[in-house]
Amino acid sequence: MKYVIGFVALILVSLNAAAQPPEYKDLQILYADGNYEKLVREGEKYAEKEKTKKDAYPYLWMAKGLYKISLSGTDDEKFKNAYKDAIKFLSKGFKNDLKYNEGAVLADEQKFISEFQMSLYEMVNNDLSSGGFKKAKSWALKYNKITSNQLGALYLMGACKYFDGDKPGARADWLEADKQLKEVESIASWSDADKAFLKAGVLYSAKALKQGRQEDKAKDLVGKVAQWFEDDPDWQNDYDDIVNGTE
Repeated sequence: MKYVIGFVALILVSLNAAAQPPEYKDLQILYADGNYEKLVREGEKYAEKEKTKKDAYPYLWMAKGLYKISLSGTDDEKFKNAYKDAIKFLSKGFKNDLKYNEGAVLADEQKFISEFQMSLYEMVNNDLSSGGFKKAKSWALKYNKITSNQLGALYLMGACKYFDGDKPGARADWLEADKQLKEVESIASWSDADKAFLKAGVLYSAKALKQGRQEDKAKDLVGKVAQWFEDDPDWQNDYDDIVNGTE
Protein backbone atom coordinates (compact mmCIF):
# COMPACT_ATOMS: atom_id res chain seq x y z
CA MET A 1 0.00 0.00 0.00
CA LYS A 2 2.79 2.44 0.88
CA TYR A 3 4.24 1.91 -2.60
CA VAL A 4 0.92 2.91 -4.16
CA ILE A 5 0.75 6.01 -1.99
CA GLY A 6 4.32 6.88 -2.85
CA PHE A 7 3.63 6.42 -6.56
CA VAL A 8 0.53 8.61 -6.40
CA ALA A 9 2.47 11.28 -4.52
CA LEU A 10 5.18 11.17 -7.18
CA ILE A 11 2.58 11.59 -9.90
CA LEU A 12 1.03 14.59 -8.11
CA VAL A 13 4.42 16.24 -7.64
CA SER A 14 5.23 15.68 -11.31
CA LEU A 15 1.90 17.12 -12.42
CA ASN A 16 2.34 20.13 -10.16
CA ALA A 17 5.83 20.75 -11.52
CA ALA A 18 4.56 20.43 -15.08
CA ALA A 19 1.84 22.96 -14.34
CA GLN A 20 4.29 25.56 -13.09
CA PRO A 21 5.38 28.12 -15.70
CA PRO A 22 9.10 28.19 -16.53
CA GLU A 23 11.33 30.80 -14.92
CA TYR A 24 12.83 31.81 -18.28
CA LYS A 25 16.36 31.72 -16.92
CA ASP A 26 17.68 31.47 -20.48
CA LEU A 27 15.97 34.75 -21.42
CA GLN A 28 17.23 36.43 -18.27
CA ILE A 29 20.80 35.37 -19.08
CA LEU A 30 20.56 36.58 -22.68
CA TYR A 31 19.31 39.96 -21.47
CA ALA A 32 22.04 40.23 -18.86
CA ASP A 33 24.63 39.37 -21.52
CA GLY A 34 23.27 42.02 -23.88
CA ASN A 35 22.44 39.40 -26.52
CA TYR A 36 19.17 41.11 -27.37
CA GLU A 37 18.61 39.76 -30.87
CA LYS A 38 18.90 36.16 -29.67
CA LEU A 39 16.71 37.05 -26.70
CA VAL A 40 13.91 38.09 -29.06
CA ARG A 41 14.30 34.96 -31.17
CA GLU A 42 14.22 32.68 -28.13
CA GLY A 43 11.29 34.59 -26.69
CA GLU A 44 9.36 34.01 -29.90
CA LYS A 45 9.79 30.26 -29.45
CA TYR A 46 8.12 30.42 -26.05
CA ALA A 47 5.33 32.58 -27.51
CA GLU A 48 4.64 29.88 -30.11
CA LYS A 49 4.51 26.95 -27.67
CA GLU A 50 1.11 25.84 -26.44
CA LYS A 51 2.38 25.57 -22.88
CA THR A 52 3.76 29.11 -22.62
CA LYS A 53 2.01 31.22 -25.24
CA LYS A 54 -0.51 32.54 -22.68
CA ASP A 55 2.20 33.51 -20.21
CA ALA A 56 3.19 37.18 -20.00
CA TYR A 57 6.92 36.73 -19.53
CA PRO A 58 7.95 35.76 -23.09
CA TYR A 59 6.35 38.93 -24.42
CA LEU A 60 7.85 41.08 -21.65
CA TRP A 61 11.33 39.74 -22.38
CA MET A 62 10.88 40.27 -26.11
CA ALA A 63 9.74 43.84 -25.44
CA LYS A 64 12.82 44.40 -23.28
CA GLY A 65 15.13 43.08 -25.97
CA LEU A 66 13.49 45.05 -28.76
CA TYR A 67 13.61 48.25 -26.74
CA LYS A 68 17.35 47.79 -26.23
CA ILE A 69 17.79 47.08 -29.94
CA SER A 70 15.88 50.27 -30.79
CA LEU A 71 18.33 52.23 -28.64
CA SER A 72 21.52 50.66 -29.95
CA GLY A 73 20.51 50.01 -33.56
CA THR A 74 21.13 46.95 -35.71
CA ASP A 75 21.81 46.01 -39.33
CA ASP A 76 19.36 43.11 -39.15
CA GLU A 77 16.32 43.89 -41.32
CA LYS A 78 14.16 41.80 -38.97
CA PHE A 79 14.53 44.48 -36.30
CA LYS A 80 14.03 47.61 -38.39
CA ASN A 81 10.81 48.34 -36.49
CA ALA A 82 12.18 47.27 -33.12
CA TYR A 83 10.52 50.05 -31.12
CA LYS A 84 7.04 49.53 -32.55
CA ASP A 85 7.44 45.76 -32.17
CA ALA A 86 8.38 46.31 -28.53
CA ILE A 87 5.06 48.12 -28.05
CA LYS A 88 3.24 45.23 -29.72
CA PHE A 89 4.79 42.57 -27.52
CA LEU A 90 4.47 44.62 -24.33
CA SER A 91 0.79 45.06 -25.17
CA LYS A 92 0.43 41.30 -25.55
CA GLY A 93 2.16 40.79 -22.22
CA PHE A 94 -0.26 43.25 -20.62
CA LYS A 95 -3.27 41.39 -21.98
CA ASN A 96 -2.03 37.97 -20.95
CA ASP A 97 -0.98 39.04 -17.48
CA LEU A 98 -4.25 40.79 -16.67
CA LYS A 99 -6.28 37.91 -18.09
CA TYR A 100 -4.41 34.94 -16.67
CA ASN A 101 -2.28 36.23 -13.79
CA GLU A 102 -4.14 39.21 -12.28
CA GLY A 103 -1.34 41.63 -13.14
CA ALA A 104 1.37 39.97 -11.00
CA VAL A 105 3.98 40.03 -13.78
CA LEU A 106 3.32 43.69 -14.52
CA ALA A 107 3.92 44.50 -10.86
CA ASP A 108 7.29 42.70 -10.97
CA GLU A 109 8.33 44.50 -14.16
CA GLN A 110 7.12 47.96 -13.21
CA LYS A 111 10.56 49.55 -13.48
CA PHE A 112 10.96 48.55 -17.12
CA ILE A 113 7.36 49.33 -17.97
CA SER A 114 7.62 52.81 -16.46
CA GLU A 115 10.85 53.49 -18.37
CA PHE A 116 9.32 52.30 -21.62
CA GLN A 117 6.13 54.28 -21.07
CA MET A 118 8.16 57.44 -20.50
CA SER A 119 10.13 56.85 -23.69
CA LEU A 120 6.82 56.74 -25.56
CA TYR A 121 5.64 59.92 -23.88
CA GLU A 122 8.83 61.64 -25.06
CA MET A 123 8.04 60.55 -28.63
CA VAL A 124 4.58 62.10 -28.26
CA ASN A 125 5.93 65.27 -26.70
CA ASN A 126 8.44 65.77 -29.50
CA ASP A 127 5.65 65.52 -32.09
CA LEU A 128 3.42 67.88 -30.13
CA SER A 129 6.21 70.44 -29.90
CA SER A 130 6.61 70.44 -33.68
CA GLY A 131 2.87 70.46 -34.42
CA GLY A 132 2.85 66.85 -35.56
CA PHE A 133 -0.57 66.09 -34.15
CA LYS A 134 -1.31 63.15 -36.46
CA LYS A 135 1.84 61.33 -35.36
CA ALA A 136 1.28 62.25 -31.72
CA LYS A 137 -2.24 60.81 -31.94
CA SER A 138 -0.85 57.57 -33.32
CA TRP A 139 1.68 57.25 -30.48
CA ALA A 140 -1.01 58.07 -27.89
CA LEU A 141 -3.19 55.30 -29.30
CA LYS A 142 -0.29 52.87 -28.91
CA TYR A 143 0.32 54.08 -25.38
CA ASN A 144 -3.17 53.05 -24.40
CA LYS A 145 -2.17 49.45 -25.10
CA ILE A 146 0.59 49.48 -22.50
CA THR A 147 -1.06 51.21 -19.56
CA SER A 148 -3.92 50.60 -17.18
CA ASN A 149 -4.56 54.35 -16.92
CA GLN A 150 -5.71 55.48 -20.35
CA LEU A 151 -7.33 58.75 -19.33
CA GLY A 152 -4.49 61.11 -20.23
CA ALA A 153 -3.82 59.53 -23.61
CA LEU A 154 -7.55 59.68 -24.36
CA TYR A 155 -7.66 63.42 -23.70
CA LEU A 156 -4.54 63.85 -25.79
CA MET A 157 -6.00 61.88 -28.69
CA GLY A 158 -9.02 64.18 -28.59
CA ALA A 159 -6.82 67.27 -28.71
CA CYS A 160 -4.73 65.87 -31.55
CA LYS A 161 -7.84 65.05 -33.56
CA TYR A 162 -9.14 68.58 -33.02
CA PHE A 163 -5.95 70.25 -34.19
CA ASP A 164 -5.76 67.81 -37.10
CA GLY A 165 -9.24 68.82 -38.27
CA ASP A 166 -11.29 65.90 -36.92
CA LYS A 167 -13.65 67.75 -34.56
CA PRO A 168 -16.31 64.98 -34.32
CA GLY A 169 -13.59 62.49 -33.39
CA ALA A 170 -12.24 64.93 -30.82
CA ARG A 171 -15.64 65.33 -29.19
CA ALA A 172 -16.10 61.56 -28.96
CA ASP A 173 -12.75 61.10 -27.23
CA TRP A 174 -13.39 64.00 -24.86
CA LEU A 175 -16.81 62.65 -23.88
CA GLU A 176 -15.29 59.28 -23.04
CA ALA A 177 -12.40 60.91 -21.18
CA ASP A 178 -14.78 63.11 -19.16
CA LYS A 179 -16.70 59.98 -18.21
CA GLN A 180 -13.54 58.20 -17.06
CA LEU A 181 -12.28 61.26 -15.15
CA LYS A 182 -15.32 61.10 -12.87
CA GLU A 183 -14.10 57.71 -11.63
CA VAL A 184 -10.59 58.89 -10.74
CA GLU A 185 -10.07 59.84 -7.10
CA SER A 186 -6.29 59.95 -7.07
CA ILE A 187 -3.35 59.55 -9.45
CA ALA A 188 -0.79 58.89 -6.71
CA SER A 189 -0.24 55.31 -7.87
CA TRP A 190 0.07 56.23 -11.56
CA SER A 191 3.38 55.98 -13.38
CA ASP A 192 5.25 59.18 -14.24
CA ALA A 193 4.27 58.69 -17.88
CA ASP A 194 0.59 58.26 -17.00
CA LYS A 195 0.74 61.56 -15.13
CA ALA A 196 2.62 63.26 -17.97
CA PHE A 197 0.00 62.10 -20.47
CA LEU A 198 -2.79 63.40 -18.24
CA LYS A 199 -1.12 66.77 -17.86
CA ALA A 200 -0.45 67.15 -21.59
CA GLY A 201 -3.79 65.71 -22.59
CA VAL A 202 -5.78 68.08 -20.41
CA LEU A 203 -3.74 71.16 -21.32
CA TYR A 204 -3.87 70.54 -25.06
CA SER A 205 -7.57 69.70 -24.84
CA ALA A 206 -8.22 72.93 -22.93
CA LYS A 207 -6.29 74.91 -25.53
CA ALA A 208 -8.37 73.27 -28.26
CA LEU A 209 -11.60 74.10 -26.43
CA LYS A 210 -10.47 77.67 -25.94
CA GLN A 211 -9.60 77.96 -29.62
CA GLY A 212 -13.10 76.70 -30.37
CA ARG A 213 -14.54 79.53 -28.26
CA GLN A 214 -15.52 77.18 -25.43
CA GLU A 215 -13.61 79.05 -22.74
CA ASP A 216 -15.84 77.92 -19.87
CA LYS A 217 -15.36 74.26 -20.76
CA ALA A 218 -11.61 74.80 -21.01
CA LYS A 219 -11.48 76.38 -17.56
CA ASP A 220 -13.70 73.69 -16.10
CA LEU A 221 -11.48 70.93 -17.50
CA VAL A 222 -8.20 72.23 -16.09
CA GLY A 223 -9.94 72.94 -12.80
CA LYS A 224 -10.91 69.29 -12.42
CA VAL A 225 -7.29 68.10 -12.42
CA ALA A 226 -5.46 71.14 -11.02
CA GLN A 227 -5.21 69.59 -7.55
CA TRP A 228 -2.84 66.94 -8.91
CA PHE A 229 -0.42 69.39 -10.55
CA GLU A 230 -0.47 72.37 -8.21
CA ASP A 231 3.25 71.95 -7.39
CA ASP A 232 4.26 71.85 -11.06
CA PRO A 233 5.42 75.32 -12.24
CA ASP A 234 5.01 74.40 -15.93
CA TRP A 235 1.43 73.39 -15.27
CA GLN A 236 0.78 76.61 -13.41
CA ASN A 237 1.96 78.76 -16.31
CA ASP A 238 -0.36 77.03 -18.80
CA TYR A 239 -3.16 76.98 -16.24
CA ASP A 240 -2.91 80.77 -15.85
CA ASP A 241 -2.99 81.21 -19.63
CA ILE A 242 -6.20 79.19 -19.87
CA VAL A 243 -8.02 80.40 -16.77
CA ASN A 244 -6.90 84.03 -16.58
CA GLY A 245 -6.32 84.66 -20.25
CA THR A 246 -2.68 85.65 -19.82
CA GLU A 247 -0.79 85.14 -23.04
